[in-house]
Parts: sequence; structure tokens; C-alpha cells
Amino acid sequence: MKIITAKNYKDMSHLVANIIIQRIRDHSELTLGLATGGTPIETYKYLIEDHQQNNTSYQNVCTFNLDEYIGIEPTDHNSYHFYMQSNLFDHIDIPTRQTHIPNGKAKGIIAECEAYEAKIQSKDGIDLQLLGIGTNGHIGFNEPGTSFDTSTQVVQLADATRQANARYFKSVEKVPKKAITMGIGTIMKSKEILLLVSGKNKRKALERLINGEIDPIFPASILNHHPSVTVVADHDALQNTVVPSSILL
Repeated sequence: MKIITAKNYKDMSHLVANIIIQRIRDHSELTLGLATGGTPIETYKYLIEDHQQNNTSYQNVCTFNLDEYIGIEPTDHNSYHFYMQSNLFDHIDIPTRQTHIPNGKAKGIIAECEAYEAKIQSKDGIDLQLLGIGTNGHIGFNEPGTSFDTSTQVVQLADATRQANARYFKSVEKVPKKAITMGIGTIMKSKEILLLVSGKNKRKALERLINGEIDPIFPASILNHHPSVTVVADHDALQNTVVPSSILL
């Protein structure tokens, strides 16, 4: 694991966007794993800006999103389908057929999970996976206690996760209780992982990731066993955390 220190959220977002852009320029047929939520929004804005100003092309890029709520229509403003369209896909030249998000309204949810996993593996896995981290250590929607070898699956969302996401809904009661998510095993097969961490509320999670033990009760801890993880964290997230000099970039 390597850690890049950013001055603030905007600096973190710019650094991450530049890494993604460089990977696409190096490998135009990149398979890119994408995340949602508040943390990557500014990164996506920088990708759009670069596309408009520098013509970085996504014509041959293939994307797979980490997760989607179960029971929400893709057109719902709180769905991750809608999030990705409005925050990225509608503003770059990526063909729709090359963007993939789990279908939370599928009639056969287990079959949907299996099909989604098969699509990822048909691309020989993810080349570059974006991740955020939950305050309880979840990655994707893989909650504490999830086995490290899971593939794409249905999960029950923890109360802490639903509370954190309630700001996007009218109330916490409106937040779905289940989701489809890439499993930890699927995420760990990615060739490269970028973990974005921003804000004071993520300090404890980041400190535990860096200095804690590897334990399924803190899912992100397994990232310490991945051969190519870069954490890009801002000052607010890193403050008061002792970071070994050997992992600082």
C-alpha cells in the first residue's frame, strides 16, 4: 500500500482524476471500476473537464460500478444508474453498451449477481478500481463481517451505512435495506486499486486501515494484502494518523 497526501478534497480529487486520465492514455481499452457517493463527485467533474478541454476519449473504455440498491428503478434520482449518468456518463464519449451497473430491479437477483460477475471476469477483471471507505470500514457495500473471498452478491445494509446515505433520501426509512455489490474477492482481483479518503469523519477508518489488524470485521483491512493499492487522502482524513514513511509517496 502507498499513500499520497492531498491538501484538501479538491486536491485529492484532482490527483485521482490525473491518475485515471494517465491510465486511459496509456491503455485506451481500460476496464475501469467506478464508485458512487459523495467522495468521487469532484473526481468525475475533473474527468469531464479534461474530456472537454483535452479530448481524452472513453470510446474504448469499459466500466463496472461497484454496487446498486435493490428495489430502485434505474431512473430514480437515488439510483446509482442515475448518479453515474448525471455525474459522468452523460458528459463523456463512452458508449452506453460499455457501461455496466447491477440491475437492482432484476426479477432474479441471484442470477443478476452471477451474470454481473461473469461480465467482469469476461474482461479479465478490473484494471483500475476506484474505492471509497465507509466509517465502519465497508468497501463497496461489503459490510463488517463479510468474507474476504466473496464474489458479486446481495447484501443487507448496516444501519450505519443507511444512516450515512440518508442525506440523499427524504428519510432513513426510505433508504433501501439491501443492495447488490461486487464482492471483496472480486475487488481484490483488480489489477490496481485507488482508495479515496476525505474528511474528518473518515479519520478513524483510515487510521485503522493503516495501523490496524486485517480482520473481516473491518472489510477494507484486506486491502493491505493487495499488491497495488494507492490511498489518496486529504489532510483532514490523515490528521493525527501515524503513517509509516515507507508507504508515503
